[in-house]
Amino acid sequence: MSRRPGPGHVVADLVTGSGVDAALDGVDTVINCATTLRGKRDVTATKTLVDAVRRAGCRHLVHVSIVGVDRIRFGYYNGKLASEEVVRAVPHTILRATQFHDLLRRVFSGLAKLPLVLVPDLRFQPVDVRDVAARLVELALGDPIGRAPDFGGPEVREAADLARSYLAGRRRRIVPIRLPGKAFRAYRAGFNLTPEHADGRITFEEYL
Repeated sequence: MSRRPGPGHVVADLVTGSGVDAALDGVDTVINCATTLRGKRDVTATKTLVDAVRRAGCRHLVHVSIVGVDRIRFGYYNGKLASEEVVRAVPHTILRATQFHDLLRRVFSGLAKLPLVLVPDLRFQPVDVRDVAARLVELALGDPIGRAPDFGGPEVREAADLARSYLAGRRRRIVPIRLPGKAFRAYRAGFNLTPEHADGRITFEEYL
C-alpha cells in the first residue's frame, strides 16, 4: 500500500483514510512500515490503520518501531511510542529496530559539505533495512507475540568512526562534539542501542 501508484501497489492514504479499507479487503496480515516523519501525524496514521485492520478482521498487525522510544524523549520518538500503544488494540507484534544505515549516510552527507565535519559524540548500532525486512517477514509468518525482542545492527560504533568510513578517500577533519539536552544525554547513555540483540548481519562498510 502506497500513496503513489506503482507496480503491485494499492493506492491509499493513512492520514486521510482514503482507500485504506479497500486496500485491506481480504488481507490476513499487515506489516506497517509507514511513517509521516511527524510524531502526531504518525499517531493519526496508525489509528487509521488499526481501525481498518479491526474492520477487515486481519489476523496479525506487525509494526516496526525504534529502539529506545520509551527512554529517548523528543517529538518524533514520542509519536512512535504513542503509536505503539495504538497498535496494541489489535492482535499485533511490535519490532523495535536501531537506526538504519541510510539514515546515518544522509546525516554524514549533510555534515560533509564543510571542510570541518562536526559529528555528535554518540554511539550507534546501525542496521541494514534488508536485515530488518527479513525479520519483519519472519514475524509476520508467525502468530502475534506483542513486543518482539529488539533488533540491532551487528556492531556498536562511535559516530566519528562511522563517519570516517563514509568519508574514506576524502580529505575532511572529523571533530566529535557533545550536544546538550535530555535527548542527547539519553543517547550517550546508550538507550538507542541493543548490543544483546546484534542480530543484523550487514555492516555499515558492507552497506556503503
